[in-house]
Amino acid sequence: SWTILQLVEALGFCLENTDPRTRGRGIQLLSQVLLECHSLLQEKEVLHLVLFYENRLQDHHLVIPSVLQGLRALSLCEVLAPGLAVSVLKAIFQEVHVQSLLQQDRYTVYSIITNFMATREEELKGLGADFTFGFIQVMDGEKDPRNLMVAFQIVRDLIVKNYALGPFVEELFEVTSCYFPIDFTPPPNDPHGIQREDLILSLRAVLASTPQFAEFLLPLLIEKMDSDLQSAKLDSLQTLTACCAIYGQKELQEFLPSLWSSLRREVFQTASEKVEAECLSALHALSACLSRSVLSSDAEDRLDSFLSSILQDCRHHLCEPDMKLVWPSAKLLQAAASASLRSYHRLTHSILPLLLEQYNKHSQSSQRRTILEMLLGFLELQQKWGHVEEDESALLSLQETVCSVVFSALTDPSVQLQLVGIRALTVLGSLQGFLSPSDLELVVDHLVRLALHEEDSQSSEAAMEAAGSLAPVYPKVFSGRMVPRLGEELQSGRTDSLAKDCAICSQNLHSLQQRCLQALAAVSTHTSIVRETVPVLLQHLRNVKAGNAQELVSVCQSLHRVALQCQQDAEGCWYYHQTVVPCLLAMAVQAATQGKHRSSSKRENSGSALSSLVHSTLRCLLSLRLAAQSVSHVVPLFLDGEVSFLPQNSFPCAFQPFEVCGPQRRLVALLMAFVCSLPHNVVIPQQERLLRELLALSCSCSCPFTATTASKCFAGLVNKHPAGQQLDEILQLAVNRMEPGLTEGPHRTQALILLLWVTKALVLRYHPLSSHLTDKLLGLLSDVELGPTAADGFSLLMAESPDVLHKGCHADVRIMFRQRFFTDNVPKLVQGFHGAGADVKANYLKSLSHVLNHLPKPVLVTELPTLLSLLLEALSCSDRVVQLSTLSCLQPLLLEAPQIMSLHIDTLVTKFLSLTSSPAMAVRIAALRCAHALTSLPTIVLLPYKARVIRALAKPLDDKKRLVRKEAVAARGEWFLVGSPGR
Repeated sequence: SWTILQLVEALGFCLENTDPRTRGRGIQLLSQVLLECHSLLQEKEVLHLVLFYENRLQDHHLVIPSVLQGLRALSLCEVLAPGLAVSVLKAIFQEVHVQSLLQQDRYTVYSIITNFMATREEELKGLGADFTFGFIQVMDGEKDPRNLMVAFQIVRDLIVKNYALGPFVEELFEVTSCYFPIDFTPPPNDPHGIQREDLILSLRAVLASTPQFAEFLLPLLIEKMDSDLQSAKLDSLQTLTACCAIYGQKELQEFLPSLWSSLRREVFQTASEKVEAECLSALHALSACLSRSVLSSDAEDRLDSFLSSILQDCRHHLCEPDMKLVWPSAKLLQAAASASLRSYHRLTHSILPLLLEQYNKHSQSSQRRTILEMLLGFLELQQKWGHVEEDESALLSLQETVCSVVFSALTDPSVQLQLVGIRALTVLGSLQGFLSPSDLELVVDHLVRLALHEEDSQSSEAAMEAAGSLAPVYPKVFSGRMVPRLGEELQSGRTDSLAKDCAICSQNLHSLQQRCLQALAAVSTHTSIVRETVPVLLQHLRNVKAGNAQELVSVCQSLHRVALQCQQDAEGCWYYHQTVVPCLLAMAVQAATQGKHRSSSKRENSGSALSSLVHSTLRCLLSLRLAAQSVSHVVPLFLDGEVSFLPQNSFPCAFQPFEVCGPQRRLVALLMAFVCSLPHNVVIPQQERLLRELLALSCSCSCPFTATTASKCFAGLVNKHPAGQQLDEILQLAVNRMEPGLTEGPHRTQALILLLWVTKALVLRYHPLSSHLTDKLLGLLSDVELGPTAADGFSLLMAESPDVLHKGCHADVRIMFRQRFFTDNVPKLVQGFHGAGADVKANYLKSLSHVLNHLPKPVLVTELPTLLSLLLEALSCSDRVVQLSTLSCLQPLLLEAPQIMSLHIDTLVTKFLSLTSSPAMAVRIAALRCAHALTSLPTIVLLPYKARVIRALAKPLDDKKRLVRKEAVAARGEWFLVGSPGR
């Protein structure tokens, strides 16, 4: 190995050569070696190398780049002797005209400075203002964005780390502010990745880093705010906002009138929402800055005079609610008021009485709405500052007038004014201590009236939402006044419905009951209120007439909403679980054991509503302890008829859902909702027996609803069952039951449904048996009887299931299971299609279409060339499901793979135009959307078909369905533009 001394001696001929190019190559080699081994150098070696390189800075300009590379390597040395960093920088400042160098060499100079600032800060500070002046000379005239990013960071470090700026503050400002505002567009395919926004933020960090720049920067910002360029306005406003974080009253006072004038003008005149928003942010920042300033006893309060200017220019516009400047003025006042509690009190003492006076002065609902919305903006600011201070708040002194105005808005015929009044009421209610007890009672009365009896649904829903927001703040008032009123209305509505038979009365009473149920749920946002509302809902559920599935579903939906609102409250969860779940089970068992005669569809709707409620309740509320407790009761209930834990458990006959045919069996939906919602670590008692019972029921029950539910429940349990011998035995038993059932007998469809759900359960968890079961399904596609159902089953395998086998119910779902299924089975589908008879080819196309339709589009695009011909053939299939699924698959591909799709343009145009006349509305809409998407293909491909497509799309313009006509207009309009200039 060589020492540096030996290397220098070996390079002696080159280093001393009279040819500058030869000297440059020698120094370049030495510098490259130093960059690789700078950490191995000794202090004495570094000293001699520094002296050598400093001397070389006076050499020919061709040598300088290599010298700078060597100095960069030496600037990284930890053994650099004290004083050498200063010596190197002085030499660079004196000997090198940096801006005459190439970009890379200038970057090297900035790197040397950065390295020394990171490791030799105290030494450089010893240079005083000379270091700052030297850097100003280095940076002056820099244009390359890569170098500017580093230079801006150096300037910021100079300021933030308190380097001496001396008399060069203005020069430092000038050398950086000349780039403001940044006007830079990165070249296409720029490998450096520097964006305009990066430069803007770097420069802003410099300009907003010190109050010393204020006297130079603020006039510049005011000037740029007047620019015609929106980007310059935005940059100036954002920089002003950033500066206000470090400025004080002293820096701002001279420029406040000009700043306010510019901000006011922009807000009053601009058509840009972005500029307006930045102006309001800047005004907020200015007010906050002035609010922070500490005043001496004899100093003028600049905040007060600034706010007085704002009031003087904006206040009178608030008296003209129909005029253009009312909202800009209100926004300016609210932006200033939101800056601090001081500014809020100063402005609201003047503004709130004026707005209240104007509200009473104007009688038109539209004017009152505008005024109340402005008032609401100030009320929301009070909400931001919290508790109402008695001695300072203008709001508290106007309490009676404010309440009167808000209550009058709630009784106005205008729905829009009512909605603003409800929002204002919500804000007033959130101000602790503002509303008196009598006001609160009036609030509840208004909310009940609006929720139940207001014709417009918007006001009704808004009132319910407001009740839900205020109930946790005033639980006693709402539980003591609102809940009883809602219960009485619910009961009186039920009594009236028994007495009145006319259709209109019945419809109105049903609407009232619906609203009562919704309001009871909406107000259940506090545990004490939940304890009042849940018994009312359950009692109404008990009173629902047999066969009234719609009302039963409504009550279940209300209970579901209560469950969602309870999930963050442990006490509410516990109460709900202990009260609602046993009651629901008892009612379901009671109805099933009585064997009430209802239509199959109504029974299934009721069962679905109850199971959905139980399922979502358990997902929302169950802790592990409650889950274990529930399953320990529910499983014995279904297996052994153990009803002792249920309230009112005297039933007409034994509950044996796995043995007795009829309504009892349909309650397997409730069992599914319970056991399939449990986490993995909850032990299910008698699980093997339960699986065997479910398996038997799914294969033998003649009721499709029950058989399907049992299959789903079995699949949900199998999916989460721990791997091992027990699982293998259960799966083998299932296969043994399914295979004979699929071959012959009266229950072939039930066996197929079970096969589909078990296959899905195993595909999701990557179980080895899933391949065998999938092959079974592929074989059934050629079955004349079961083939169509098996083909539809591929959609079930790929799609998200709403009630079981998804992550929300803790199912075992592996990532990218769809991609794996695609890779394993699509080749088999294609092979099967080519070998199938004409009567079953449609089944293979349908299966393929379902698989592709649920596949992530990036994966599908890569496989498109091999599958596109089959997709196009699927469009000729007469099955509407196949057509719709294929069209849904093709539409995004037209946008994401235009080059591949262009090769088949003739076929695509013909198929899409043909399907725009399909008897099925959904197919017509999908075909028109695809025809629209065709316009994303290259223009040169589309032009030969333009006239033909425009003629063909004229027909769906007269379609009898509005949605079809809408799509036809959009597609035809886009085709008219094909080939037009500028498209």
